[in-house]
Amino acid sequence: MKLKGSQILLKMLEEEKVDIIFGYPGGSVLDIYDQLYKSNIKHILVRHEQGAVHAADGYARATGKVGVCLVTSGPGATNTVTGIATANMDSIPIVVFTGQVPTALIGNDAFQESDITGITRPCTKHNFLVRSVEELASTIKEAFHIARSGRPGPVLVDLPKNVMATETDYDPASIKIRNYDIFHKPAPKKMAQVLEMLTQAKKPLIMTGGGVILGKAAAELTELARLYQIPVTGTLMGLGSFPGTDPLWLGMLGMHGTFYANMAVSHCDLLIAVGVRFDDRVTGTIETFAANAKIIQIDIDPSSINRNVVVELPIIGDTKATLRDMIKFLAEHNYTPLPTERSEWLKQTAEWREKVPLTYCQNGQVIKPQYVIETLRKLTKGNVIVTTEVGQNQMWTAQFFQFDKPNTFITSGGLGTMGYGLPAAIGVKCAFPDKQVVDIAGDGSIQMNIQELATAAQYNISVKIVLLNNGYLGMVRQWQELFYEKRYSHTDMSYAPDFVKLAEAYGIVGLRAIKPGEVEPVLQKGLSIDKPVLMDFQVSREECVYPMVRPGESISEMELGTREMIN
Repeated sequence: MKLKGSQILLKMLEEEKVDIIFGYPGGSVLDIYDQLYKSNIKHILVRHEQGAVHAADGYARATGKVGVCLVTSGPGATNTVTGIATANMDSIPIVVFTGQVPTALIGNDAFQESDITGITRPCTKHNFLVRSVEELASTIKEAFHIARSGRPGPVLVDLPKNVMATETDYDPASIKIRNYDIFHKPAPKKMAQVLEMLTQAKKPLIMTGGGVILGKAAAELTELARLYQIPVTGTLMGLGSFPGTDPLWLGMLGMHGTFYANMAVSHCDLLIAVGVRFDDRVTGTIETFAANAKIIQIDIDPSSINRNVVVELPIIGDTKATLRDMIKFLAEHNYTPLPTERSEWLKQTAEWREKVPLTYCQNGQVIKPQYVIETLRKLTKGNVIVTTEVGQNQMWTAQFFQFDKPNTFITSGGLGTMGYGLPAAIGVKCAFPDKQVVDIAGDGSIQMNIQELATAAQYNISVKIVLLNNGYLGMVRQWQELFYEKRYSHTDMSYAPDFVKLAEAYGIVGLRAIKPGEVEPVLQKGLSIDKPVLMDFQVSREECVYPMVRPGESISEMELGTREMIN
């Protein structure tokens, strides 16, 4: 049958079972939007193209499916770059469709032309410029396959206007793509080495990362840890891959990790790292990271192996399949840790937890941000999907909200993108309209994409925003306090809108808490309303995130709120 390029695009999206697109129209994509008008695919009109990418990203992280967004050419396309880079750093599968000027005008500096494939080459898993309608269908199919396979990531497809308007014969049976599938199955000798290393170890530790969640391997990792009573720590991206309320869970490690997690890493003799890339915020000084341990690294991406930390046993493979093989092999070979050795190790981690627990002091008439997060956890019993902005709000959430399930903590890790949380929450809520979705935000970060309140209001996407309002760019101010003698150079954000009035101006509910006694009632009310709600909590202005490892230091050297160095 004869179809136009725009019709083929919609056909391919339906074949990929795309149910929602986040986008913003413009001249070069009008043919596509005309087809969307007739389509059953839901479209959410955002207020900025960056918001569209973050929403698609949040949708992808929460569902495990490919998120999709659509924007126009030129500035519409360039506005997606931060969102694409965010997804790329965290290996999130999205497909970004950008409009482009007609092929005859490419390279002529035409109106709203930009070389978006050139611009995004460093921050996409792959990108395409579709030069003819005949290659359109296979390119779209290929884009989705690349985005979701192996180590996932963002793919961009640039669509010239004339390609969308041109007709061609469309035959679904003729669509072919190259085979990208490369599945690494660990050889049996690798499992034998794991058994040998575990048998020799007296103080093993599991380190879980985003690859466990992306690989849908949380159940296998939890089974392995519980079977052999191995304590677990995690990166920011790994939160939720092991239950945060389990006694074996030590919390997040790294710059703002728990004392007991960092000490366990520093004293373990075997570190099983699953789906991690050993980011600098996790390791501190490389030379001292897990200095007493042999390291097993499991990752699907060969380029992540030995990239930052040299390991004794690299295992390239899908995290779920590899952990299944490991559990089976250990059982078949009757691996049993010595009870006395394991109990001594667990006793040691418990002593570290007791010595320096995560704590704060909520007294007086000033709200502590940690108290807001703990109260939210108590009221929801953890039955909520949390997104965050970036900064102190993100770190306090990682520390004080115990995530028991994967895909329930949605945050920008690698790039640390301010303005991520609100549009990501919109994407999550669109995927799961019956689940409670909360964006824990800072007053600085949320203003980066606050225009998306209009999107939430228009479609009654009932996200809840817990705004920890300290009137500062909090994390930057903290560094200025610690390292620049409190010279708060351009981090004071006290000149800000009245967030409650702003919420009401956008047509959503605004609530405010000024005293500690108001925190719980405001949260209860905000969570109960079936509308978008912004809750403004005016918190302690100069509260810091502790523990903290200074840049360039070992993660065993942590600074606490008393400025005491503990190791």
